[in-house]
Amino acid sequence: MNQLLYIDSSVQGEQSVSRRLTARAAQRWRDTHSDGTVTYRDLASDPIPHLGDPTSPALTVELVDEIKRADTIVLGLPLYNFGPPSTVKAWVDHIVAPGLSIDSETGKGLLGDTEFVVLESRGGGYGPGTPREGWDHAESWLPHAVSMTGLSPRFITAELTMADVNPAMAELKPLAAESLSDAFEAIDALWVRVVT
Repeated sequence: MNQLLYIDSSVQGEQSVSRRLTARAAQRWRDTHSDGTVTYRDLASDPIPHLGDPTSPALTVELVDEIKRADTIVLGLPLYNFGPPSTVKAWVDHIVAPGLSIDSETGKGLLGDTEFVVLESRGGGYGPGTPREGWDHAESWLPHAVSMTGLSPRFITAELTMADVNPAMAELKPLAAESLSDAFEAIDALWVRVVT
């Protein structure tokens, strides 16, 4: 049976663009995996303790097992102050676990069979040629952070998400709408219907 691990991390609630992206992806996944099951985790409302918490060892096993059971992970990743939310960092710290997600003898990652789709939202513009090109440290960090586990994230990004609420960005609203539309289109192309 197919299983999706669906993770949100935005603190913006209904205003969150990353949550709109993950909801769209989760629905697309359900539509194409009629026999599938979904495990949901909200890192904003139920944050994972950082390493060193007394519950860490058991929680690490639980989080790695969630990934091992999943065929696909969908992670919502808003960009906060040019980096990932600290809750996502805590999740990553737990899942990079020698003996659980990494073979202790060979160093080989044990999670490489899991599809990992990252749906990122960025309030500004960080693409090639923009003044803040290269300032998105979440997108550059995550692939390296999980690489030893065998996970390889695929990013779909919507940017300029603050254009609708920041008057200084009003002229960028058309580009923001185009970026969101492109992200939805990429999400809709992710999976084909599985015939059972």
